[in-house]
Amino acid sequence: MLVRNWMSKAVITVDVNDSMQDAMKLLKEHNISMLPVMKRGKLAGVVTDRDLKRSSASDATTLEVHELLFLISKIKVKDIMTANPITVPMNFTVEETAEVLLDNKISGAPVVDDKGEVVGTITKNDLFRAMISLTGVGKRGIQFAFQVEDRPGSIKDLADIMRKFGGRMVSILSTYERVPQGYRKVYIRMYGVDRSKLGQLKTELKEKAALLYMVDHRENKREIYQEEM
Repeated sequence: MLVRNWMSKAVITVDVNDSMQDAMKLLKEHNISMLPVMKRGKLAGVVTDRDLKRSSASDATTLEVHELLFLISKIKVKDIMTANPITVPMNFTVEETAEVLLDNKISGAPVVDDKGEVVGTITKNDLFRAMISLTGVGKRGIQFAFQVEDRPGSIKDLADIMRKFGGRMVSILSTYERVPQGYRKVYIRMYGVDRSKLGQLKTELKEKAALLYMVDHRENKREIYQEEM
């Protein structure tokens, strides 16, 4: 899943010499939280709604409303922006992008092409949309979590049982985090299974792997069998 397919492509920018008031207006009009700041057509920085709130908050208690409005009309974006911003290449995966945002403690970043030109923006909300799509939660269905042996065929064994009961796989995710040596965690989301046979399905799954939990979104039912490490 590449950033180019999940980024916001309608890039709303602001110039370094625009006023703080101009930036606030753009954020509100377009319901966004970050603006790339341009200087002579090149990326010079970013300004966020947090930057704008922080820049005006210290004076808000001492100024009259008309004085505050005058102040924000005079402050330039270049005075409050973050210069030399972190950017994300458009061909990064969403996982790589999430790592960049997390490591740098930022909520979003401009997306650039091979020439360094701004072609979009990516934010945490965009990554949330990607995660929802990747996990298939929109299909609701049932998610099973397992701890399985890390060997060839261990996931296929579980998938084959689900298919036998009419289940259709929406997503299969796996991780080696917080498991004993020689094991992995597997999360399978499925739909289409006859719920009258759900008990028998769980019994057969438990014979193949340790079942950690089951979440049935349609029935709003959650069963915890083993605590995750």
